[in-house]
Amino acid sequence: MLRDFFLGFIKIHILHHAAHAPVFGLALIRELARHGYDVSPGTVYPVLHELERAGYLSREDQVVRGKIRKYYRITPRGRRALAEVRVKIAELVAEVLRGEGPSSLPDADDPAE
Repeated sequence: MLRDFFLGFIKIHILHHAAHAPVFGLALIRELARHGYDVSPGTVYPVLHELERAGYLSREDQVVRGKIRKYYRITPRGRRALAEVRVKIAELVAEVLRGEGPSSLPDADDPAE
């Protein structure tokens, strides 16, 4: 289950970085490692492909030192998704880390709710 949570965080990291500059797999693996994620190419590349298929990233192949490197850029759809995610992250951080927001969920049996 934790892996699923972290995959969501990784997707957000990727969109965030792709919003600032084109990104590629190995650089993302290194960047994610800086944040404590131990991810392999077998994790990052499928996520990149998934984000591309969903229309959040576009890909451009470039030859770098004789090899083809796939650079990913955020798309307008990806920018909109990232903007929405930022709002939700801010709400989550306020509630979970700062103890703000409702202290408990409404009681399902409470007719006032």
